[in-house]
Parts: sequence; C-alpha cells; structure tokens
Amino acid sequence: MQFDLMRFVDAQAPVYAQVLDELRRGQKRSHWMWYIFPQVAGLGFSIMSQRFAIGSKAEAAAYLDHPLLGVRLIECTEAMLLHKHLSAHAILGSPDDTKFRSSMTLFDMVSKKGSPFERALVQFYHGQRDEKTLALLER
Repeated sequence: MQFDLMRFVDAQAPVYAQVLDELRRGQKRSHWMWYIFPQVAGLGFSIMSQRFAIGSKAEAAAYLDHPLLGVRLIECTEAMLLHKHLSAHAILGSPDDTKFRSSMTLFDMVSKKGSPFERALVQFYHGQRDEKTLALLER
C-alpha cells in the first residue's frame, strides 16, 4: 500500500536541525509537532493535525520503515529520553505533551518490545498508553 509520506519529508526539511536542537536542549520553542511526532487520524481537528495525521497502523509502520522518517522519529524520541529529570510537559508544553503521548502510543503499537517509543511511554507517562489513540487504532 502506498502512503503520501513525502508530506512529512517536505515539512521536516527546513526545520529538522532546529527541532533536534530544541529537543536536545529540553525546550521546544517553535511549531513542528504535527510532522515530527505525528498522531493517529481522528485526534486533532486543525488543518495541520489533519494534514499530518497517520491513517492506520499500516501507515505508521510505513512511516517507521521509511529510510529518513523512521530514523528521524527514533532520533527525536531518543533526544526526549535524554531528559530523565524533566516531564514531557516541561520539554514540550501543553498540549504538545499530550500529542507526544499519542504519537508514542501509535508507534509503540507497530514496534518491537523495548522500542524507544515504549521507553518514552514508561519514562514520561508511567507506561500508560493514550486510550484515545488505542480506541482509534481498533476501528
């Protein structure tokens, strides 16, 4: 099945270095959440959240398998994991801390045990997945 993953590649291209710098410093300062940590379709209603929504587990798996997007998602997640004494809220602010949990839940569902996404859920959310994401993935 084909998915339009280039929308993510194109959106990330001009800002990725800045995104990674912000995450490594532990303080998000600009607007990029939709296409760096995407969520499952049905959670967001803004134009940006709809444009960058992931429609299914198959699309999430394709995103993770993409040679650029998958590497970047892992790299950004691991940058978050560097901050053992900060909450996701302290790093990302609100509502992006909630979006991060949704994104980690989505990609954890298509990953092997012990993935960075599972580790992020444990570190930032006591291992609790986002229930709305799980419900949408079950449809």
